[in-house]
Amino acid sequence: MSATAVEVAKKTVHLIIERQDNPNSQPYTQEFVVPYVNGMNVIACLMEIQRNPIDKNGKAVAPVTWEMNCLEEICGACMMVINGKPRQACTALVDQLEQPIRLRPARTFPVIRDLVVDRSRMFDALKKVKAWVPIDGTYDLGPGPRMAEKDRQWAYELSRCFTCGACVEACPNVNERTSFVGAFAISQARLFNEHPTGKMHREERLEALMGEGGIHECGNAQNCVEVCPKGIPLTTSIAAMNRQVTYHAMGAWLRK
Repeated sequence: MSATAVEVAKKTVHLIIERQDNPNSQPYTQEFVVPYVNGMNVIACLMEIQRNPIDKNGKAVAPVTWEMNCLEEICGACMMVINGKPRQACTALVDQLEQPIRLRPARTFPVIRDLVVDRSRMFDALKKVKAWVPIDGTYDLGPGPRMAEKDRQWAYELSRCFTCGACVEACPNVNERTSFVGAFAISQARLFNEHPTGKMHREERLEALMGEGGIHECGNAQNCVEVCPKGIPLTTSIAAMNRQVTYHAMGAWLRK
């Protein structure tokens, strides 16, 4: 074994994990030390703890619970707060993180257990703004209208949202005291308002954004765009939807 291999074999990763046994129990922290592997990410650390659930003091503990799926920053399931920043654990490389690595659940959402949270709030927000293209019936409607290339390009950027929840966790206006839908839902409303077929429900989306939890509850902190793993222009979408909502409200007032 080379000197470099011996050095890597001796390296360890120190993690401090905020845990919670069930939705109603109090959180607590546990520390773990796992063997270092070149190029490992946070998920690899959690898998090592799952294989050998021994804390830093050598005490056997329950394995840490977390969510993962694609491991390619596509599904959004492994979002957690890593060293104070909401991000995907699959792309959080140990070599790029300060140790000890501190993990905690995204507490904007109800905690189910350890690092697993209930993100129903996000899907309720998508339902509220009707973030889909409606289809009338199950028969073949034929090809829809084509989008101009310049519109298709920016719409694609918005469509990359995978509902990970990082923007919601980072937003100071999303908490247990508010019903703010969040930047991701506003951006999706913009996406479907500009879709050739989605435009049919444009006014319903604008009405939803004018109501409780709507766009007026955004404090313009801009944390959302800073943490979005896909670099989606969320603040641009918020500004665009602010404009649409304002024009819609003025039109409704003039029609009275």
